[in-house]
Amino acid sequence: MSGVCGLIAGDLRAKARWLYEADSAGALLKTLLTDGTFAMVTYRLMQASQRCGLTPLAMIFNKLNVIFGQCIIGRGADFGPEFVLIHSQGLVINSGVRGGRRVFVEHQVTIGAEKRQSPVLGDEVFVGAGAKVLGTVRVGNGVKIGANAVVTKDLPDGATAVGIPAQVVRLFGKPV
Repeated sequence: MSGVCGLIAGDLRAKARWLYEADSAGALLKTLLTDGTFAMVTYRLMQASQRCGLTPLAMIFNKLNVIFGQCIIGRGADFGPEFVLIHSQGLVINSGVRGGRRVFVEHQVTIGAEKRQSPVLGDEVFVGAGAKVLGTVRVGNGVKIGANAVVTKDLPDGATAVGIPAQVVRLFGKPV
């Protein structure tokens, strides 16, 4: 249980730094009261329950997230430390999705499977509001996906992708 508590604490600190540029006690308290935080914590509890073989409890956390977090995160979805839901409304993440550390996700995002093949996200990834990441996509480290982008092809490390379909417009901060 200490592992899940450490993950939750790390997630909360990362969100506080994102929102308030600090992880002081005051920033953490404000973070606890912001949109998306309930969904983050419930996701971690669901993930821990699933790993411990407590499937009925995992299903309860999943449904709590649907009702109160206003999002759907599959029970098998697996994200590393410092997973941040900036906003959770309308978020849909497929059960087969894998993500690294420091993945930041806005509202109305879909990270979904196609033909049972799910995306894999690297470390230090930002997914903007309304974006869709679909299918057997590999998103590299340090990637930024713009609002409403539709990602259907792999994105290399350091890419900034925008549009429908998503196109890389910057690579490591330099225009392409």
